[in-house]
This record gives sequence, C-alpha cells and structure tokens, in this order.
Amino acid sequence: MISRRDFLQAAVAASAVYGASGIGNWAKLAAQQALGQDQLLQFDTFGNVTLIHITDIHGQLKPIWFREPEINLGVGAATGKPPHVTGEDFLKMFNITPGTPEAYALSYVDFVSLAKGYGRMGGLDRVATVLNAIRADRPEALLLDGGDTWHGSYTCLKTNAQDMVNVMNRLKPDAMTSHWEFTLGIDRVNEIVEGLDFPFLGANIFDAEWDEPAYEPYQMFERGGAQIAVIGQAFPYMPIANPGWMFPGLSFGVREERMAAVVAEVREAGADLVVVLSHNGFDTDRQMAARVPGIDVILTGHTHDALPEPVLVGQTLLIASGSNGKFVTRLDLDVQGGQVLGFRHKLIPIFSDVIAPDPEVAALIDAERAPYKADLEEVLGTTDSLLYRRGNFNGTWDDLICNALIEEREADIALSPGFRWGPSLVPGDPITREDVFNVTSMSYPNAYRSEMSGEMLHVILEDVADNLFNPDPYYQQGGDMVRVGGMGYHIDVSKPQGSRITNMTLLKTGEAIDPSRTYVVSGWASVNEGTEGPPIWDVVEAYIRRKGTVSVDPNMSVQVTGA
Repeated sequence: MISRRDFLQAAVAASAVYGASGIGNWAKLAAQQALGQDQLLQFDTFGNVTLIHITDIHGQLKPIWFREPEINLGVGAATGKPPHVTGEDFLKMFNITPGTPEAYALSYVDFVSLAKGYGRMGGLDRVATVLNAIRADRPEALLLDGGDTWHGSYTCLKTNAQDMVNVMNRLKPDAMTSHWEFTLGIDRVNEIVEGLDFPFLGANIFDAEWDEPAYEPYQMFERGGAQIAVIGQAFPYMPIANPGWMFPGLSFGVREERMAAVVAEVREAGADLVVVLSHNGFDTDRQMAARVPGIDVILTGHTHDALPEPVLVGQTLLIASGSNGKFVTRLDLDVQGGQVLGFRHKLIPIFSDVIAPDPEVAALIDAERAPYKADLEEVLGTTDSLLYRRGNFNGTWDDLICNALIEEREADIALSPGFRWGPSLVPGDPITREDVFNVTSMSYPNAYRSEMSGEMLHVILEDVADNLFNPDPYYQQGGDMVRVGGMGYHIDVSKPQGSRITNMTLLKTGEAIDPSRTYVVSGWASVNEGTEGPPIWDVVEAYIRRKGTVSVDPNMSVQVTGA
C-alpha cells in the first residue's frame, strides 16, 4: 500500500510534469507570445479545501519592478537546494524556458529586456481581481497573509500603516502573522489588532514578564467539511534584528517545543488539516517541518522566495509565495479523515498589464495615496543603472545608499543593512521620492556618523555573516549580509564564526584595514535607541539631486569563497 509521503511525492512530481504548479500553462502562453488574464487565473479545481497565500507585501499598493536575486547561497543541509538556486540554474531546475514570462517573473536573467516586454508586476488592485476569481470558484477559500504587510512605503510611514490596514481589510484576509509590523511600536500594533476583523496570530510571541502567550496562537476554521487549524509563527528574532525597545515586554524565538505542543493541541481538538502561517524564513521552516510532526502545510515567508512548486519535507508541504505582491499562491487540497490525500498548486504571477484592476480596490488605493500625490511623484533624478536590492552581499540600490552616506556624511566607510525589501528601477527610469522611500521607509531611519576601530568593523561583519551563514537555520537571525561601501573584504561562507572575514581593505587607498586604527563610519537603521542623525531618505535624496543622473558601477569589492 502506498504511504502518504510517497503519495505526496508523486503529487509533487506530477505538478512538475503536468503543470499543476502553473509552469506548463505559462510555457504555452510564452509560445503564443501572449498573456491573458483568463489563462493566468485558470485552475483545475481540486479537493475540498483552498488556501490562498500572500506574504511580504511591504506596503506596496501599486505595480512595481522587482528583480529576483542573483546570489542566494545555502549552507549546510540547504546547499544547492531551492530556494538557494538562482539564474540559469533555477530555470534549468524548474524546466523554465529563458525569455518566457515565468523566466522574467522568477529569475534575474535578462531582467531589463524582459521587463520592457512584460511590464511591472503586483498591485493590490490586481491581487484583488485574483482573489475575486478564486473565491468565485471556491467561496470558502482561506486567505492567509504571512506578514511584513504594514511596512515599507512612503504612505505606510506617513499614515502609520493605516493605508495598508484599510486596503487589506478590503481584501478580507482570514488571518495574518507578523514581523516588521512591530516596528510601528507595541501601542500602535495593539491599536490596529484590536480593530481587525481577522486574527493576528503568533504562537511564538510571549509576554516576557508572565511567560504566557501575548497573541492568539491559532484559529480553527471549518471549510469544505474539514476542520482547519491555522497556527501563526511570527518572525522569531525580533529583538535581535529590530529594535527591542519598540516592543518592550515581548519575547519571540523559534520555540520548536511550543510549536509541537500547539500542533498536538489542535490535532486533539479535531483538526483535519494543520497549516502553519509562518514568517520564519524558508530554511528555518524546512528544519521545523523535519522536526515537528503533524504539520501538513507551511506557508513560509520572510526570505521573499518565490518557488513555482512546493517543497516536500517528510509529509509537510512548504509553499513560498514571493514578495511585494508579485505572486499569489493557490493551493487546493483533498482533505479526508484527517489526512491530505492530494493537492494542486499554482503560483499565480501578478502581471499588472494583463490582470485588470478591481475598480473598488483601485479607487481605495488612489484615495489613500491622494493626500501625498505631489510628494510621491516628485522626480529627484534619473538612473542610468538597474537599481535592485536583493542578493546576499550587495545590490545596486544599497551601493547607491552607501555612496550617499560616504559623500553626504563625509565618511571613510558606509554600512547599510541587508534588507530584502524594496522594489527595483530599470535604466532610464526617473527616481521619485516614492522610489527612495520604497527602499528606506522605516521607523528608525537615522543616519549615524561615528568612529569605529578596524577590529570593531571585523566583529560586525563576522556577527552579521553568522546570522546569514550559520549552518543551523535556527541561528540565522537576520536578512542578507550588511552592505559595505568604501571597504572590500573576502568571505569564506564555509568557515565558522570568527573566521569567515579576511582581507578587509580601505578602497580609497588600497590599504589593509588596521584593527587598531579608527575610521569614520556612517550607517543607518541602528537598533540602538536614541541614535542621532538625519533620516536616511534625506541623505539619499540630497545625493541624487546633486548627481542628477546616478550610475552605479558593478560592485567587485566582496570576494566569496566556500560556496
């Protein structure tokens, strides 16, 4: 008799061969040199349960460019496994033809030329059209928001996230979890949560003083004759990666034993399907799936990965739905007698020139943006370069920010956080104030200027590198590598902490960084309370205005080995 795991493995294989994950249909559209809304939304309805997943929107209401990463290294057991495959290797792994819509949406290969042909992606009014179509087909579908929603744009900052709250309320999620939401401050988070029509879930968020749950751990839903438990898992490392003083009294963490206990609790309560709505990051969720029995589906977020097929870990399906509103995942499941007997999956690309905007949501978005229209659209300069953020070690947006910090703050070295959020711009695009805020908007933006020893710089780089390249995913506590301007270095990602970073060099002189010498360093987004300095968006705006047209040279200052 075939086991449930073998059955699910066969289903994953079938999705790759027959296009249940969408690739087959996209390839046909590419061959026809045409995209159509009906084809993008076409789905062979299956089973009795439908889950809809969107995550890491980062305040993006309107269509955007977003280039996927060129470098996304995996370490330890994740080496060479999705999502740590990029570019042509990614296309080959998933049998995607270069130059097709899916190649444009899912990789960086020929991004600029394909962007001109296929246009921008995302826009929550287009997402609304997709949701309407799925709900018309499966009225009981569950819409689950993976967090990083109330953050990341000019209007989100100016309205204290009310713009995103209003638009998302119109989309009617059934539940959400969180990460950057807490950088609004605990009082504002609780104010919003109290007014939501759906649960704000976090089984791993505790009151630090009383050591008891601070938010609802899960919600039970009855859909398609099945009892569905949705367990929330917020970003585990809030007080490390973000300022703990903004949410005092809360503790987070992976809390694997807590997750196992909650899974057992919902199973005991009669759950036929257990779904974890997670903001752990893909590798952390892959490890959790392998170590916590009883989870059927993990809807993963935080690392912004977009995968056209599920990844099966034991008997758990991992679903990665990208970021910035580029994709919506539909997952249909046949749930019978407390077991998943089969599934169909589609990662739906939100091609904004193909999918018609929902008129009501479009009008709401325009109304939210109207008071800020002049500021949003003010042109600061032009880019001759592709500006993008994603990549383990650098992105051209971050190189531009580092150049601005060095010149405007008269520094030797600049440090910019390894944030994954932030849309792209293609060469020739005007740079508006909105574009600058899309890569800098946050609640602790001050650009500091201080002196640091060479030894301290080495310690900082080693600490951040361990957050990214520790072979145990539970210790991978941040985003990508801190971006560095004015200094080069070598990194061996296979080495242990303290031994990864060598050959630190001051670029303007070519001299080795002296551990005992002090250097003028400018950076931003310090987690320390009371950091002084102008907001980073003012620094970047002044730099762009002074340059008029910006051009960012290829960054060759980081040499990587051990990958």
